[in-house]
Amino acid sequence: MTQTDASTDGRRVRGDASRRAVLAHAVDLASIDGLDQISIGRIASAANVSKSSVATLFGSKEQLQLAAVATAGQRYLETVTEPARVQPHGVRRVVALLDRVVAYSQDRVFPGGCFFSASAADFHAKPGAVRDAIAAQLEGWLAYLAHQMRLAMQQGELPGMTDPDGPEQLAFELQGTFEWMNLMAVIHDDDLPYRRARRAYRDRLLALGADPAVAELVLTPGAALRA
Repeated sequence: MTQTDASTDGRRVRGDASRRAVLAHAVDLASIDGLDQISIGRIASAANVSKSSVATLFGSKEQLQLAAVATAGQRYLETVTEPARVQPHGVRRVVALLDRVVAYSQDRVFPGGCFFSASAADFHAKPGAVRDAIAAQLEGWLAYLAHQMRLAMQQGELPGMTDPDGPEQLAFELQGTFEWMNLMAVIHDDDLPYRRARRAYRDRLLALGADPAVAELVLTPGAALRA
């Protein structure tokens, strides 16, 4: 490697590290103040870097917001989806995902609660690339949750689910429970909504005929990953 190559690689490494640091501040701040409120100046101040550095890294406010959405999606994947993969496809994976999604809000993976709940509220009436990116993240999550429910249905683990649209409907209902749980828990700074959500998840699965021993796991934080 030539000296020029080494210098270029060093700058790239430093640039990547700076980008990650700036985005970490961006997603945390957006979960509190709203994604539409973040700007190059505000993020530069929060990350203790110059505005010109942030502008060089992202170019525009929209590009910064799009990068923040992607970064938040990766954090969600690492916090919710990937840990649940210790369980096999089907109802056990569903219960693990529900356990992790409650913990994601309760553990304040983002300090303001769910990044995507806050960002969707911020951009729901603002068409454009940022809203499309947020919608794609939310739709991807719902599709994955519904897919696991469909596998559970096909494996006979939810005998009460007979409607072909049942997995998508259930994913919709459970996500609605999550949204209210996250909102009330953040507003009141109280753990009761988390306990209520876990109970609601358990009861909905039991109503569809899930094995009680599996459905009950969602009541105890972390139990669905260890069983």
